[in-house]
Amino acid sequence: MNKICKLFKIKYPIIQAGMVWCSGWELASAVSNAGGLGILGAASMYPDVLRQHIQKLKTVCSKPFAVNLALLYPDIEAHIQIIIQEKVPIVFTSAGNPMLWTQKLKEAGIVVVHVIANTKFALKALDAGVDALVAEGFEAGGHNGKEETTTLCLVPKIVDLVDIPVIAAGGISSGKSMLAAFALGADAVQVGSRFAASVESSAHPNFKQAIIQSREGDTKLSLKKLTPVRLLHNTFAQQVHEAERRGADKEELALLLGRGRAKAGMFLGDLETGELEIGQVAANFDEILPAATIVEQMMSEFLAEKQRLQEINF
Repeated sequence: MNKICKLFKIKYPIIQAGMVWCSGWELASAVSNAGGLGILGAASMYPDVLRQHIQKLKTVCSKPFAVNLALLYPDIEAHIQIIIQEKVPIVFTSAGNPMLWTQKLKEAGIVVVHVIANTKFALKALDAGVDALVAEGFEAGGHNGKEETTTLCLVPKIVDLVDIPVIAAGGISSGKSMLAAFALGADAVQVGSRFAASVESSAHPNFKQAIIQSREGDTKLSLKKLTPVRLLHNTFAQQVHEAERRGADKEELALLLGRGRAKAGMFLGDLETGELEIGQVAANFDEILPAATIVEQMMSEFLAEKQRLQEINF
């Protein structure tokens, strides 16, 4: 049996990324009900909102699900407490030191997965005792690694480095790319951008349309002096790029970013001055689909391509 499917008790090794402003209870439950693993994106939720999403998800889904925790979240202790109280089975941690909370979560019987973008943090997460890793390449949307290591380079390096299951992320939205990740040694894939443009995504319709209308070269990794993030081109992104070209320091970039810009762009639909986080792979699809259809299409194509390769004679 697949290692990740066994660890998470799921049917398919397809993980929906816990994206801010996109990954609410409707999306997470739809993916879990389709056989994958749905994840709630807690980084854009106040503690009481997170509890509401967990409870709503449970009313429509009896299958395993997860919560993605950004460890730098200001009220992280409240999130941890709610996750334990609500008996969340799986937690994905990111953007912070996994040493801080991994053991507390594991003592509560929770499976812990940490997201990394380089070997240094993979080893730190391993030392912290996590159960699996997400190796996220440079192509991914949202926050990313400063090293700009691509998925093709990162995944096999992490697979060779650790003895726990590895989930590949970054640039994956189809059965073909899923199969490629497995060929690199991954045990599962994490998919973000494709699910951001799903029917059940909590992203604003304006943002969903911007995703499916994007083309090659429309995203760029920015704000590396703060926390690297891949942005879809718009007025705000252009301001960031111009500031970076003239050597703006961390303080100036933080002032430009301000507060609430991600919510304005992805949740409220401000396509000009909002922050629009999405991966390079957004240029590869052009329609908004139900989450279950995305899971079904990925698995169908994965199996078909696997069979095709097995039939090739060399």
